[in-house]
Amino acid sequence: MTMKLLSVASEIYPLVKTGGLADVVGALPGALAGEGIESRTLVPGYPAVLARLGKAKPVRRYSDLFGAAASLLAAHVGGLDLLVLDAPDFFARDGGPYGDQGGNDWPDNWRRFAALSRVGADVAEGSLKGWRPDIVHGHDWQASLTAAYMRFGPARAVPKVVTIHNLAFQGRYAAEIFPALGLPAEAWGVDGVEYYGGVGYLKAGLVSADAITTVSPTYAQEIRSPLHGMGLDGLINGRVDRLHGILNGIDTAIWDPSADPLVPRAYGGRSLGARADNRRVLERHFGLDRGDGPIFIIVSRLTWQKGMDLMADAIDHLVGLGGRLAVLGSGDHALEGAFLAAADRHRGRVGVRIGYDEILSHLMQAGGDAILIPSRFEPCGLTQLYALRYGCVPVVARVGGLADTVIDANEAALAAGGATGLMFAPDDPLALHGAIGRAIALHADRGLWQGMQRAAMRADFSWTRSAGRYAALYRALLADPA
Repeated sequence: MTMKLLSVASEIYPLVKTGGLADVVGALPGALAGEGIESRTLVPGYPAVLARLGKAKPVRRYSDLFGAAASLLAAHVGGLDLLVLDAPDFFARDGGPYGDQGGNDWPDNWRRFAALSRVGADVAEGSLKGWRPDIVHGHDWQASLTAAYMRFGPARAVPKVVTIHNLAFQGRYAAEIFPALGLPAEAWGVDGVEYYGGVGYLKAGLVSADAITTVSPTYAQEIRSPLHGMGLDGLINGRVDRLHGILNGIDTAIWDPSADPLVPRAYGGRSLGARADNRRVLERHFGLDRGDGPIFIIVSRLTWQKGMDLMADAIDHLVGLGGRLAVLGSGDHALEGAFLAAADRHRGRVGVRIGYDEILSHLMQAGGDAILIPSRFEPCGLTQLYALRYGCVPVVARVGGLADTVIDANEAALAAGGATGLMFAPDDPLALHGAIGRAIALHADRGLWQGMQRAAMRADFSWTRSAGRYAALYRALLADPA
């Protein structure tokens, strides 16, 4: 019998994306289909989502969903089976999914994502004629209340999974919102939604879930410590028997250097010379002088978590050693300014584009020599997986999913032909400087560098293995939900 899965998430590629969460939510249904799992994904009806739906039929209507009229639409888009919460009062806004055009969080995010979660629980209860999920899987804090609504409602027996994509974002709100959530009084407490005197959406999901997953094995262990647990390490350690680290995959049909329509020149492990054409286009795009030194790339949010303050301070060192740098990202305004100032200081050696551009990100992976990811913590990371696939050598901090996916170019790994990148100690400026120097020295040895590129491109980070682990977890929960 086919297993039915309901996923609940705040974004999904290719309809709406702010980060790796959307890539995962968009790719996982196709991978799970190979495991005999039928997936439907519940997402908010942002303008960008509704614009892509085409013909969509209402399958449920709400006259008063947290004070708003709403409809639940069913649609198929790009191979995805979707349920879309069309609630104009909550989602028909200019700006991003979580905030306005000035970068400020929407003040009613608590209500917007409580509504999404409430509808997820309704579907779990059997509100849709002819379709009821066997498993419900919520992603990050925006969908975590789904598990709490289920636990304190009629769908309590349906197995519930919550995935932590980034523990730093928890959805914390004042206690005053609790009466409006529509949960029973018993849900208020340390074993429910209460969190340090307020309401914690992610916390409520973690304490209510039958299984908790993170997006890499190392991150699953890191969040058990006070350093990375973000105040939830006690809860997580108390439920460690429910904790599973399942590494993210990537969509290898979209990220395929041998058949990528978004790059000027396709190539493979046996035709690495063709990358030179992409490199020249990349140089022109960022105004970089031509040269033999490596082009380092950064495709990232420009934030403290991503270690971008360390990176901004290391630019002079990188340029002094003969490297060049192309940056695509946005985030903290002070860090944006620091990178723009470096580009002005090192004209022809450093180029910066503030913002995000999916097409440009493909060109950077296909034309850059190495990608820099100095994160202080990284639940999984997808950019290093794209880089490996494209032969753009990752230079990464030894944390989370970065540690799980990159093989450091130490003497033994180089001798065995297994090195795929370089790792350094996180949050350490001197270690970052040293890794940049190592990368430049290795790049000068064409044979060694190409050996690393080919080893990286052979690594398999498709969704096949990870989908198998999710499927096994779902089956175990169905066999023994307690």
